[in-house]
Amino acid sequence: MASPGYGKQSAPGQLPPAADDFTHLPAREAYLASLINQLPDGAAMDVKTLAAHQPLFGQMAVRSALNKLSTAGHLRRVRERVNAEHPQWVFRTYFSRTPRSDAWWNHFLATGGTGEASTDSAPDPPEERTRNRTPLTSVAYAALAGLGIADARLSLSATDCEALEPLAAEWFARGATLALFVNALTSGLPTPVHSAAALTRRRLIDKLPPERPHPPEAVRIPECTDCRTPCRPQVLLGGLCRACRSGSGTATPPPRSGGLSPTAVRAHAARARQAMVTSPRS
Repeated sequence: MASPGYGKQSAPGQLPPAADDFTHLPAREAYLASLINQLPDGAAMDVKTLAAHQPLFGQMAVRSALNKLSTAGHLRRVRERVNAEHPQWVFRTYFSRTPRSDAWWNHFLATGGTGEASTDSAPDPPEERTRNRTPLTSVAYAALAGLGIADARLSLSATDCEALEPLAAEWFARGATLALFVNALTSGLPTPVHSAAALTRRRLIDKLPPERPHPPEAVRIPECTDCRTPCRPQVLLGGLCRACRSGSGTATPPPRSGGLSPTAVRAHAARARQAMVTSPRS
């Protein structure tokens, strides 16, 4: 785990887990994406830690894979101010199992929104839209449609999801996470469940979480996934700055201050050879 406040953070509004979540990615990227997806929030997911956490890929390969996961819409690196009264900055990597467009990430990082406002504001990449799934119109609809995966007794039809969507949307407007939503609706189910739709409606009403005071708005500054340079969102395409996209973002570092120049090194070597020639043999 990373230090408190650092490490992995799950992006909001992801589709329910599925076997084909990462099949659109190359094998290396799909493997590491599956690994990251299983990590809990707060877990360290820097290059060094991920390389040590699995036996297949070293640090250079992991770094390259993270860049490709960024351009595929699965992650963004951010430095974030979490306390307005006593400024404290943390460094987080937001990860989304569901690939997102640059427009979606920019809106999310600019507003800090969760739920429908942030997910409906921009289209997602073609990979998500081409999956063989029922079209989902909101986070609330997606959460309802996924209840049957968590517990088959709450399998809802498309008509049921559309009818219950406004009630579910209120949960996410009040800050409920997908995990909290699913747990509240599926725990302690009776056997048998005579009407999944009627029971879900009753629980959506009776277990609605309270409204919570909104915390001070966080300030997020996106970073280039590769070189970690802070940039304006519009500059980052696929999470990479212009220099890293062109391949010049990882240039060889300059010589350390005080080091010898190539000319000085050659002169020093010549003097050493001359001294060996003229010195008396023992």
